[in-house]
Amino acid sequence: MSTSSSPSPAPAPAPGASPSRSRVPRVPFWAQILAGLVLGVLLGWIARSADVTWLGTALDRVGGTFVQLLKLVVAPLVFFAIAISITNLRNVSNAARLAGRTLMWFLITSLIAVGIGLTIGLLTSPGAGTGLNPADGERPEKSGSWLDFLTGIIPENVITPFTELKVLQIVFMAAVVGIAALKLGDRAAPLLSFGEAVLALLQKALWWVIRLAPLGTLGLIGTAVSEYGWDLLGPYATFTIDVYIGCLLVMFGVYPLLLGLVGKVNPVQFYRGAWPAIQLAFVSRSSVGTMPVTQKVTERLGVPREYASFAVPFGATTKMDGCAAIYPALAAIFVAEIFGVSLGLQEYLLIVFVSVIGSAATAGLTGATVMTTLTLSTLGLPLEGVGLLLAIDPILDMIRTATNVAGQAAVPVLVSAREKILDTDAYASAKSFDINDTDDTGDGAAADGTGGPVSDATGGKGSAAPPSPAPAPA
Repeated sequence: MSTSSSPSPAPAPAPGASPSRSRVPRVPFWAQILAGLVLGVLLGWIARSADVTWLGTALDRVGGTFVQLLKLVVAPLVFFAIAISITNLRNVSNAARLAGRTLMWFLITSLIAVGIGLTIGLLTSPGAGTGLNPADGERPEKSGSWLDFLTGIIPENVITPFTELKVLQIVFMAAVVGIAALKLGDRAAPLLSFGEAVLALLQKALWWVIRLAPLGTLGLIGTAVSEYGWDLLGPYATFTIDVYIGCLLVMFGVYPLLLGLVGKVNPVQFYRGAWPAIQLAFVSRSSVGTMPVTQKVTERLGVPREYASFAVPFGATTKMDGCAAIYPALAAIFVAEIFGVSLGLQEYLLIVFVSVIGSAATAGLTGATVMTTLTLSTLGLPLEGVGLLLAIDPILDMIRTATNVAGQAAVPVLVSAREKILDTDAYASAKSFDINDTDDTGDGAAADGTGGPVSDATGGKGSAAPPSPAPAPA
């Protein structure tokens, strides 16, 4: 005789435990970026070698749409980030001292970077033996000069800078608004609350765009390969290698030395924490587009939130060691050799001056054409030389922007460490995070519960002031 037994009831879940469910493994963001890079190169090569016109067009549309989405957010993001960051300085003790030290280290690192660029250029002669000639160049439609740079800071009206994406003018207006709000005091409180809410909204929207970076990488790299192929590697090989070596020396040589010797912090730990921003900068080619991630990693590294919310937006629009120091120095030597112009000590000193003082001309946008034309016009070199560099620019812009962003995170850490306001516990425990698993509401906590909240750091070790409420950066 058979007996039937009823199934045993499933054990009740422990109190507080979430019910188990099958989840599809999420591909890490870095792996998505790498896949987009490889697939973009492959599809670009197919589009060029097999003359698949529709594929080349599709790649161009994908990459162009990603860049357009970044640009769509850039203008209002820069305005509100700069304005609010200036007003946040009211919550930081010794604000003027911190701002001055930040600017000082921006200038010092730019000076070192341009020195490295000039040294590499003089040692390798990147324009010699390329087979290029002046006829291969094309004069840019818009050129940069000191007069354009100085007069272009002040806008003719408040609308044009936003519609034509004139970032330097947007920075000027934002600075005026931020300083005026500080002077108004409590009467500006409603405006500041509105600005903080808009900034949080823009940062959240930008996080959505950032997560499209793998697709953007596929389109941008694929378009570059499809349009130019590998034919450019021969004439531009030395110049390309020089730019990459110069940027890598600054990123993994100069910054670690300054952090270790001057800031007295572990450089390896800095790169563990800052890597998500550096990685995104490499593929997005936009310092401003990377700004929310840069601010997040800087805060996770223990920089006080009020100070980081000033230093990072300020750096994203002015701190350009890759685009405004290394690259213009090498580009000037490259163009001078192509056009047969001899450069002397006076010209080299002018390159240093332009790179250190004129770095704001790049204004955090993709590419460094304005800075290059500014350098060439100052030296009296033909602006047709800019056309020689445009073909290879996308490949160079990746490492340039990564260097820019690394510096934009390193300087606030360095200044905070020097001023004894760095949260050393947060710095020691900071680690890389997956952008896909990061909460974009601005509290710095990972979606899976790891990482924890970002330390305000104003109450950390060496802090001189208690924590103050601040807008939640993404």
